[in-house]
Amino acid sequence: MNAEIKSIIRNIQNTLQGEPWFGRPVYAILDEIDPSIIDKKPNDKSHSSIELLYHMITWAEFTLKRVEGDKETDLKASEELDWRKLDLKKNSWEKGIAEFKEIHSNLIKVLGNKDDEFLKQIVDYREYNYRFLLNGLIQHNIYHLGQIAYIGKMYS
Repeated sequence: MNAEIKSIIRNIQNTLQGEPWFGRPVYAILDEIDPSIIDKKPNDKSHSSIELLYHMITWAEFTLKRVEGDKETDLKASEELDWRKLDLKKNSWEKGIAEFKEIHSNLIKVLGNKDDEFLKQIVDYREYNYRFLLNGLIQHNIYHLGQIAYIGKMYS
């Protein structure tokens, strides 16, 4: 039985493009952000929307690579990309959203081939299992989406 893995897939899909309990889905909010404000920060110690988006991409990709069983992309590679300096010509808002969507689409496809037993396995480079990682990714996306939405409201 794969009831739990199917539930996690539904939660990912619902959070991204469905009707989540917390309000509007991730993709809808990201698509509404004005690209002219993506580098604005609430203060000197905060991150901009573009930095938050690429941070979300980094850890979504880490999750995908772990679920795929990728042995080449290790934790260090993800940590080096985290909060990296962005070149807005190469790391555009539109490109980031497309990458974020592609990673999640691929993650859902790979998860569709897993069973509930997979969720109990320990994640490479971590001391927790895939159940914790996948639920954590959902929470991580919601958390940073709230920050992006707030910044968007500040500058609109």
